Amino acid sequence: MTEVWWWSYLVIAVAGFLATDIWRWLGVLSGNRLKEDSEALHWVRAVATALVMAVTAKLIVFPTGTLAGSPLWLRLAAAGLGFVAFLVSGQKVGVGVAVSMALLASGLWWLGF
Repeated sequence: MTEVWWWSYLVIAVAGFLATDIWRWLGVLSGNRLKEDSEALHWVRAVATALVMAVTAKLIVFPTGTLAGSPLWLRLAAAGLGFVAFLVSGQKVGVGVAVSMALLASGLWWLGF
């Protein structure tokens, strides 16, 4: 290996591209051929939604770092009320995220974290 300072960054960028972006492009290319109401696309959406929710649940129930010291009830309340705000706002993701973050930050501040 060479001693150039940017070499490790280049390796990380190429490895990250190979691991994720190629599959994204293949998905875009193959997804263009699917009808929007096809059974295959419904399955893909269901799997993608399940993966996002699994990661979200893991972050709420088993957090790391500073958030790990916060009480579970606070994390659940922030997520639940953020979801309610998301629904009330006409399913605007930004509103749900902003409400959840504001509640979590205020709760952490109030509890002295």
